[in-house]
Amino acid sequence: MINARCETVATSAAFRSAFQKRRCLIPADGFYEWKKVGGAKQPYAITTDAPPFVFAGLWEGWKDPAAEQWVHTYTIITGPANAATAEVHDRMPVILPEEHWAGWLGETDGADLQAMLQPYPAEHTRLWTVSKAVGNVKNDTPDLFVPNPA
Repeated sequence: MINARCETVATSAAFRSAFQKRRCLIPADGFYEWKKVGGAKQPYAITTDAPPFVFAGLWEGWKDPAAEQWVHTYTIITGPANAATAEVHDRMPVILPEEHWAGWLGETDGADLQAMLQPYPAEHTRLWTVSKAVGNVKNDTPDLFVPNPA
């Protein structure tokens, strides 16, 4: 599963063990969301005013019985969108400010993990429309993050 909802991550059978023991930081410099515009969808690039940043994540390891190898996977924790992103989508990845990194990784005592899973401040969020080419996994070029001409 690519996403874990912050509202249920601590209690969901799929994620509760990882939430307790296998938290990680997922570096990123942006992400995409699509907004319904009439009958079409318009992609938006979303970032912070100081990329790169990190998403709150969980990791898991499991043994693939066919290949007899360990596979390591991760999931991104999502939460309600902030006011800036809500114009495009009702949810967004949880972006952890640097002051929460050590606590999220378990390097401090008594960290209130659930309290860290808050929407990133809207005033530090940047978004713009981009080319619909981002919707095709074959396209992987830096210009996909460039604002789409009106």
